[in-house]
Amino acid sequence: MFKKKIRNEVVYIANGLLEAETVKLLLNSFGIEAFINQESAGISYGLTTGPLAEAEITVAQKDIQDAKMIIEKMNNGYLEENK
Repeated sequence: MFKKKIRNEVVYIANGLLEAETVKLLLNSFGIEAFINQESAGISYGLTTGPLAEAEITVAQKDIQDAKMIIEKMNNGYLEENK
């Protein structure tokens, strides 16, 4: 099996289009333009798990560091609303 190489501008790999859109909107809310790349079979069949469901979130080279910082905060729960 070949090892998957992840390009530098990929800041997040989501499980499905819904998660990818959520992360894209989060980055957009911080002023970072983000794009989603997903295997067309995953989109056609609406897959949410497995390699065909994976969606890459990419950003411009200049935004990589900021995007990764925002995603790290998201993963650690710092962007959740406390009630």
